[in-house]
Order: sequence, then C-alpha cells, then structure tokens
Amino acid sequence: MVSFEMNDRKKIGLGLTGFGIFFSFLGIVFFFDKGLLAMGNILFFSGVTLTIGLKSTMQFFMKRQNFKGTISFGLGFFFVIIGWPIIGMILEAYGFVVLFSGFWPTLAVFLQKIPVLGWLFQQPYVRSFFDKYRGRRVPV
Repeated sequence: MVSFEMNDRKKIGLGLTGFGIFFSFLGIVFFFDKGLLAMGNILFFSGVTLTIGLKSTMQFFMKRQNFKGTISFGLGFFFVIIGWPIIGMILEAYGFVVLFSGFWPTLAVFLQKIPVLGWLFQQPYVRSFFDKYRGRRVPV
C-alpha cells in the first residue's frame, strides 16, 4: 500500500534526489566532469529508491513498457562511471525521457498552476503542444 505521508526516509530521499540533479547539472556545466556526473547519478538513483521504496523502484524499472528506458539509462550510468561522460549522458537523457514520459502531462498541469510561469504555459501555442501529448507516451 502506498503511503502519502512524509516520513524521514522520504525526506532524505527527496534531498538525495535533489542533490543528484544538482550534481548532474554541475557536471554538465563543467564540461561533462565525470566525477560530478557519477556522483549525481548515484545520488539521484539512491534518492529515488529511498523516496518510493526498493520494491516500487524495482517494479518501476522492470515494467515491460519501461524496459528500453531502463536499459539505456543503465548503459548511460555505466558509461559515465567508466569515464565516457558524453556518450553516457546522451544514453541517460534518452532513458530518462522514455522512463518518465508518463509523467509529462502531470508536469504540464503543475507548470500551468505556477503564478508567473503558468501564464507562459497557458498560451495557445504552448498549450496546444501539451494537449497534443496529454495522456500519451513519447513514441520510441
């Protein structure tokens, strides 16, 4: 059963996920620094695991429709660890888009509710783009 309460484990998991995204961003800014990218990957994955739990993480990554994304994300992680950060980040980006493509409509609704940024996302051209992909996965 999924619990929506915020306990300490979930707080730590969200913090680790945030630091993972931050370290990955720094790794890209500093011309694909493999140390920062590897640290960002490890923190991101451990944060997601702590936030939603080990069983839910394994179920998410092992779903049949997520298998292509899981393989490419895992290969990208491996390439970053062995020292090929550009190839690794390209594979990880593809895997990230495929894995989390089901969340894009939810993200679009969230962005439309932000006070200043929401106005931009409610413009006809942007809104028609989001409406076109609402409820569909990104084709791969």
